[in-house]
Amino acid sequence: MSSPYQRRQFAQRRHELAAKAHHLRHNPTFTEQLLWVELRGSRLDVAFRRQVVIGRYIADFVCPSRRLVIEVDGGVHAARVRLDAHRDEYLQRAGYRVVRIPSELLRSNPTLAVALVRAAL
Repeated sequence: MSSPYQRRQFAQRRHELAAKAHHLRHNPTFTEQLLWVELRGSRLDVAFRRQVVIGRYIADFVCPSRRLVIEVDGGVHAARVRLDAHRDEYLQRAGYRVVRIPSELLRSNPTLAVALVRAAL
């Protein structure tokens, strides 16, 4: 059983993540905007949500019905390979499949990026 202190800490962290996810939803990157145009409104016959808190992480896009997470990887991710691998493992243990799409691909060939999402579905 957890202590009241641990429960407060967990609640505070959850609140912080929710606030950050809210901020990210309202301030997407250019490439996230490009992909969202293709994913929103069940355009791929499934519903996606943006900036969803899953445990201790925020996923860029989530299709809850298919347990699929789509991550848009910009330049910062090149330096975070190990951290991203840990994150992917966590999400997989939580029952999600993770697909990473490079932001360069979204800029240069958005049709192919959407085809990757379709294939994952």
